[in-house]
Amino acid sequence: MSSSPSSSNSSPSSSLSTPAALWRLKPFVKPVIWRLAGGALSALAAAVMALMIPIVLEQIIRGPVQTGAIDAIVWGALAVFGLALGEALMVWLRRQFVLNPATQVEYKMRTELYSRLQTLPVAFHDRWQSGQLLSRMMQDIGLIRRWLAFGLVLLVVNVLTIIIGAVLLFRWHWLLGTIFIVTAIPLWIQGYLFEKRYGALTRRSQDQAGDLATSVEESVHGIRVLKAFGRGKHALRRFSRQAETLRETEMSKAGAISSIWFWLDLMPQIAFGLSLMSGIWLISQGAIELPELFAFFAMATVLRWPIESIGFLFSFMLDARTATDRVFDIYAETNTITDPEHPTHIESPRGELAFDGAHFRYQDAGAHERDLLDGIDLVLRPGETMALVGLTGSGKTTLTTLPTRLYDVTGGRVTLDGVDVRDLPLAELRQHIAMAFEDATLFSASVRENVLLGRADLDVHSEEAERVLREALDVAQASFVDSLPEGVETIIGEEGLSLSGGQRQRLALARSVAANPKVLVLDDPLSALDVDTEALVEEALRHVLSDTTALIVAHRPSTVALADRVALLEAGRVTAVGTHSELLKSSSHYRHVISSLEAEEAARTGAIPVIRDEQDEIEDAVRKGIRKETSDDEDLFIEKEVQR
Repeated sequence: MSSSPSSSNSSPSSSLSTPAALWRLKPFVKPVIWRLAGGALSALAAAVMALMIPIVLEQIIRGPVQTGAIDAIVWGALAVFGLALGEALMVWLRRQFVLNPATQVEYKMRTELYSRLQTLPVAFHDRWQSGQLLSRMMQDIGLIRRWLAFGLVLLVVNVLTIIIGAVLLFRWHWLLGTIFIVTAIPLWIQGYLFEKRYGALTRRSQDQAGDLATSVEESVHGIRVLKAFGRGKHALRRFSRQAETLRETEMSKAGAISSIWFWLDLMPQIAFGLSLMSGIWLISQGAIELPELFAFFAMATVLRWPIESIGFLFSFMLDARTATDRVFDIYAETNTITDPEHPTHIESPRGELAFDGAHFRYQDAGAHERDLLDGIDLVLRPGETMALVGLTGSGKTTLTTLPTRLYDVTGGRVTLDGVDVRDLPLAELRQHIAMAFEDATLFSASVRENVLLGRADLDVHSEEAERVLREALDVAQASFVDSLPEGVETIIGEEGLSLSGGQRQRLALARSVAANPKVLVLDDPLSALDVDTEALVEEALRHVLSDTTALIVAHRPSTVALADRVALLEAGRVTAVGTHSELLKSSSHYRHVISSLEAEEAARTGAIPVIRDEQDEIEDAVRKGIRKETSDDEDLFIEKEVQR
């Protein structure tokens, strides 16, 4: 799969300011905004209590300590203890307020993103790496939740604490307060520069983490291939390069954070030193008293953590902003395959499938490239089975994706019983038309659930579901499921890799049959079956297809034998339609395609046809898809094909 559009640092969201980017979370946060506000108020109350302690200490030193009134000192100590206890209680209350709402936001974002991924067209998934989607689903949304529960609340409260504390510092002397304000200016300048650098690094880091996740996923899914070809070390080297690139980016992030921390540590120390010298001078001038200087430093100490935390919370906010950008990159994707605004319904479909001047080209195709499907005109009559044949690259598989709107035509139309498939609700369309792919995909669920996936109308454990399940398994010759540890209740491993290729294909075929569609589109679903099993499946399919319209991509001559008619696809166009015998007579390209299929089949099975007498040769040729005619040219053609 090609790299996602988001793997670069450019993003439609990158032009937004950080507040505007984070404001997009409002629809998810709105239902729990009062709980988060309660958490913020609790945190602010804790901060105010902490700021009151220096003021109380000033009064204790000014009064009871200087006068030696022990009782007053005890009451002062109890007051400080009460404020500290109240601060701890408010911190606990903050956590109680914010933790549950933040997890609700995470749940809502995650489920909505998953729903979005399910509704976006196949073209979107063609462009995006699965690892990029996975990292957004798990890491980025989790980071947003942590920021809402911790980073956002503390950032707001600590900024307010610094402002309130700075104002209180002026309570003792304007010079001390001014020193505090002036020494904070470099922090804001460095913070501005930090945002620009760190934001770009964070986006790069998270995208690289998504690429790394993709590599892990591909290696795990392709572990059999890597082991079979002894390419484990090659995969490791590739992974190591990506991991090293991510490490370098993380080191750059660490450098940016260490730079801001340098200023966050340095400036408070400078402020303390200047304040101490100024305070001593002010005392010598009689401008302030010792208790006031003591209270000032106690207040500055309380403010030290909020000041130092700003750098961490600021970087946390930028991480959350980048995570938000990455998630909303998916939300911003346009879903081009949707239900029609004014849908049409087909109550009793007959099963006539037609391609009317159908064109198709991929979004990334060049302006001067020919359409992959270049004006397809083809009609499948109700109940008819049509084989679709053509050389590799002629567009057969692409054509099969159009009836169910996995892709939409870029010109012309596809109709079901005369109704454009784009005018039908998607759920109804995919109830009438089912597909089976050559690359059979199964899910980590029971055999029963996999086969009955397309029957949302049935309770999978009902008697009717059991009947449908057994009939579908019989058609697909999938009796092997009874020998599995728990029969049809056996949980299939990830993507069905615990089964053989032929077993996966039979279950996928059974799934399509169980859907009971009016139109069945099969993209060479029997390629992994042995000859004997294929013959049994084809015989069972003849009965299933007797009243079902079927479009079958034929990669084997034996598949052609299932069809009532054959359509020849050549360079994105249907150049001939007719029975097998008719096309053998009239189309040299069809004869070439059939001979190619024969050669591939002979190579696959190791079979070597033997020429007997002329009558046997004719019968073999007809059975295998090569019709012998009486002309010398046809005799020569058949002889060559049989010898192949």
